[in-house]
Amino acid sequence: MAKSDAAFLNQLQEEALKKQEAFFANISTRLGRAKPMQTAPAHPMKGAPAFWEEVNLPLEERIQLFMSNWQKAGGHTKRLSGMAEAGAFIKDFIAKTQAKHLILQDQAELETLRWTLAEETDTDLTVWNAEGADPGAKDELVAKAAGADIGIVAVEHAVAYTGSLVVTSDATRGRSVSLLPTTFIAIIPVDRLRTKLGEVLRPFDELALGERPAGIHFISGPSRSADIENDLTIGVHGPGIVYALIIE
Repeated sequence: MAKSDAAFLNQLQEEALKKQEAFFANISTRLGRAKPMQTAPAHPMKGAPAFWEEVNLPLEERIQLFMSNWQKAGGHTKRLSGMAEAGAFIKDFIAKTQAKHLILQDQAELETLRWTLAEETDTDLTVWNAEGADPGAKDELVAKAAGADIGIVAVEHAVAYTGSLVVTSDATRGRSVSLLPTTFIAIIPVDRLRTKLGEVLRPFDELALGERPAGIHFISGPSRSADIENDLTIGVHGPGIVYALIIE
């Protein structure tokens, strides 16, 4: 019985392979191409080619490429001379949009901006820091982020070739700040702008397990969602408006 079962399975496999060959041969014929290859093509390298490691764009090219790719994905960008100019831009944005609720990460880079917005605007301003907080306090922070008009984060990295931002999260840096508000504003110190994604990822690989962030998040433009008919909707599951402010 065992031999009969094995023979039957072999027969099924042979028939399946013949049908597969006929299927691909039919496609090749219709496309006017030669018979498909019977063996897999050789892959002389694994991963990125060696020359890719040497690609490192000058700063100005990095800035221009990042801005172009970010805008193609539906985001907005600004080049600003410093945090004072960033504060002025955000104050103007608050006035134009009549934003009432802001949430910021608890980051040293945002301290001056935080005090400026607290003193010179009438917005309800929340600073995310859940370190040592009880579950109720954490839930309150998430609710604040979900109800915020604007979330502001100083990103760890921006990548020119992918037009994306890299944001890490832990108790003091909540991912909700960039994921839940209606508008997300990313602060990008220009020295954190990289050419390739690999430059950002490798240092994370080298970290000991206990030193790694709770999450590493990649942001490439506004939130978007599409149904089965490919009807695209912006801002369903996150910010519909995103700004990348490059601080020079």
